[in-house]
Amino acid sequence: MPDVLLLTLLLAAVAIGWWLGRRERRKAEDPAPSSGLARDYFVGLNYLLNDQQDRAIETFVAALEVNSETIDTHITLGNLFRARGEADRAVKIHQNLLARPTLSGTQGDRVQLELSRDFLKLGLLDRAERLLQTLVRDTQDDELRLEAKRLLVDLLEREGEWQQALSVAQPQLVRHSEEMRRAAAHWLCQLAEQERFEASPGLARKHLRQALNTDPRCVRANLLLAGLEHDTGHYRQEIRLLSRIPDQDPAFTPTLLDPLAHAYRLLDDEEGLIHHLRQLLERTPYTSVIILLAETLRQREGPAAAIALVREQLARESSLGALDYLMDLYRQDDQGESLERLELLQQHTRTLLKALPRHRCRRCGFAGEQLHWQCPRCRSWGTTKPITGIEGE
Repeated sequence: MPDVLLLTLLLAAVAIGWWLGRRERRKAEDPAPSSGLARDYFVGLNYLLNDQQDRAIETFVAALEVNSETIDTHITLGNLFRARGEADRAVKIHQNLLARPTLSGTQGDRVQLELSRDFLKLGLLDRAERLLQTLVRDTQDDELRLEAKRLLVDLLEREGEWQQALSVAQPQLVRHSEEMRRAAAHWLCQLAEQERFEASPGLARKHLRQALNTDPRCVRANLLLAGLEHDTGHYRQEIRLLSRIPDQDPAFTPTLLDPLAHAYRLLDDEEGLIHHLRQLLERTPYTSVIILLAETLRQREGPAAAIALVREQLARESSLGALDYLMDLYRQDDQGESLERLELLQQHTRTLLKALPRHRCRRCGFAGEQLHWQCPRCRSWGTTKPITGIEGE
């Protein structure tokens, strides 16, 4: 941050110096080499060179009069205050700019956009929303309107106003941004979850189909559709919907296993479950698939069948979770002297597994036990997935 601050102040100083030069050229008939403004400029520059950045900012703001040539510098200084965590001072600068009758329409819109950022930083969401709604409706600058929409969508998302966020984002933002399409699909899923809770499955299905039309790779939409089928006892249809998820994103295969196994068991179709899991294992040999299939075989055929499966998979690829489960199988199948040794080894593997997160955001790296559809750190939608590799799936 200090490097960015220093660079911004240097740029501001250069801008002020340039403006001073123009001003002096226009007043060449005035022989006085040192005006009050020029003195303030050099005082501010001296503060800057002596690493007194706060005093430099104050001096530049006080010295630089507001006109069409200095508006960019004032906006930059206001933004600098906001970046330093002093959004209240940024508000004062930007509000002072708005009070100037000499601003053009586009300049006024730019200042309103920055003022809305100040309000967002201060948590004054209502005031920010009013400014952004006005900009979206009234500005003649397409680029400013697009940026105002992005900020407004972010604000509405924070407030959980999913339908309003969709209304603002569609169609312009959604059409041109893959990230926005992914987010819009999740907003529709949020609506569907609310409707499922309120016993409105018809509306929930409608929104989930819209989610898949918006983002065909939205795993969450198919999980929720499968849940709606489960609610009505249509377990075959639930299985069919869950089977689509590996085609959408193989990394989410572990997420579908619990509802898949539950549906097959409600149908009393253990053979179907085993066949389905073998197919998944060929395609996505994740630890959770191995363990579920092995446990199903153990219950049906005994520990030997489960041990054979896990050993075969471990020979192909290492997995701490599968190794821990294999030791558990050995303990169940062995009553001899090696039992105590296995228990000691398993204490270590389980300690390691408990310390490891199960999911990680592919964008910012945030990791945890729970699957978050929206990353708590970077707020990206659909970027948190099960961890793979020797310590994961």
